[in-house]
Amino acid sequence: MKYTIGLDYGSDSCRAVIIEAQSGKEIASSVKYYKRWMKGQYCDPQANQYRQHPLDYVEALEESVKEALSKSPAGTAEAIVGMSFDTTGSTPALIDKDGKVLALRPEFAENPNAMFILWKDHTAIKEAAKINEVAKRWPIDYTAYEGGIYSSEWVWAKIAHVLKADKSIVEDAYSWVEHCDWMPALITGTTKPADIVRGRCAAGHKAMWLKEWDGLPTEEFLVEVASELKGFRDRLFHETYTSDVKVGNLTPEWAERLGLTTNVAVGVGAFDCHMGAVGAEIEPKTFVRVIGTSTCDIMVASYEDMHGKLVPGICGQVDGSVIPGLVGLEAGQSGFGDIYAWFKSVLAWPLEKILKESTLVDQATKDKLIEEALDKMIPVLSKEAEKIPTTESSALAIDWMNGRRTPDANQLVKGTITGLNLASSAPLIFKALVEATAFGSKAIIDRFLENGIEINSVIGIGGISLKSPLVMQTLADVLGMPIKVAKSEQACAFGAAMFASVAAGIHPDIKAAQKAMGQGFAFEYKPDMAKHKVYMKLYAKYQKLGKFTETELFQ
Repeated sequence: MKYTIGLDYGSDSCRAVIIEAQSGKEIASSVKYYKRWMKGQYCDPQANQYRQHPLDYVEALEESVKEALSKSPAGTAEAIVGMSFDTTGSTPALIDKDGKVLALRPEFAENPNAMFILWKDHTAIKEAAKINEVAKRWPIDYTAYEGGIYSSEWVWAKIAHVLKADKSIVEDAYSWVEHCDWMPALITGTTKPADIVRGRCAAGHKAMWLKEWDGLPTEEFLVEVASELKGFRDRLFHETYTSDVKVGNLTPEWAERLGLTTNVAVGVGAFDCHMGAVGAEIEPKTFVRVIGTSTCDIMVASYEDMHGKLVPGICGQVDGSVIPGLVGLEAGQSGFGDIYAWFKSVLAWPLEKILKESTLVDQATKDKLIEEALDKMIPVLSKEAEKIPTTESSALAIDWMNGRRTPDANQLVKGTITGLNLASSAPLIFKALVEATAFGSKAIIDRFLENGIEINSVIGIGGISLKSPLVMQTLADVLGMPIKVAKSEQACAFGAAMFASVAAGIHPDIKAAQKAMGQGFAFEYKPDMAKHKVYMKLYAKYQKLGKFTETELFQ
């Protein structure tokens, strides 16, 4: 038996899954939360600042792999031959001449600008706007394969922002690296900026890399965007690699730290949603939704089907970013599960502020009451929302509480809720929020369909798809399409394990790995077409309200 490890770095935690590479059987898994992140360190939600310390990533790597190994049969560690990473993105950090993330140096250890800038950090809105302005008047529109609109969630805007905002880091900021590229570099000892193997996925979708124009945008373009970017292009990369390629092997140090051997091959990293789509057995004309705090939507298409097509307003179309030999297309919503979590926080305010200070019960009882209420809040809201009839006169919401990723990125827009009256209840508002996230999903699918991208099936992966019948049934009803739910709770980690099996030479290509290791589907949601008709009327109102929200309320 040979095994591979898939490591999935999400917004809150790292998941390590050990997989039998010939059959896809899960041997063991472990989830470790980022300690500093869970304390809210280095973040300022009011300013849309979300930063993560590299030590959180390193510690989670060691802890999750060791725990997964401790749950595995004897001899498993020696039989592990491959490891690959997926991470959130764009989540970049500045590095020095030796490839060390600045926050790992003592003088920058507590500086958020020296840390990884999480995907949902929106502090770079002005810089993204500048990129779009320059691109539209430049001889080459470097945003053309990024959907035509560059986002504040992406690397160049973020790097320009932190360099402008913090002069203390400028002298030591030699280059930058995406989280998904840094992890393989770290454990294979290839951290020198010139030696880091850069993944096609991150470079193509977020850094405006395209082989046809010699890689990254020109020095002149970048300096026009921000003078602080001067010199970065020459210290970065020209070539990129698909995730079936081997970066190297574990160094002796990292083999010892993880309890593995130096025989472990490490594959090129990619973003979580792209590897998750592979784990969910994506194929052409399949629309895969990675549903979590946000959503990421992935498709693959043949070169023939994409010939001459540029889909506007999405998060890019990149050769080989998902499966080598096919064009990968990405879209998504900046807020999905985060919207439900926001509403839960609103409702929980009296519990956490008033009940916590009550003198009527002892502290232990208060803590238990608060914990029970928080645990049950979303399930109970969901159950009550399911009882509310779907009508054209429902409350209506716009799902842009965290801005809009696609179609047509705009991080300045805000969410709205309308149609409320004195009878509007918490379950009714929750139902409206669920419907809003489904309407946002339909807007994305419509953009693909309008541009001649055929969709024959929809697949959902991630915790929400497995745990929330309300959300998934509403989504099926709004789309008017059946949705299959991937069986594995860890589809992203499974995808990483599949790529690791190819990098290690167990399978010849990713299609063979999918066939051997795929887990299939747990169940399928079928649309209620009567509700779909009602939802289409509500969707028309959603579109009108969205346009009003964007053009009249938050210009």
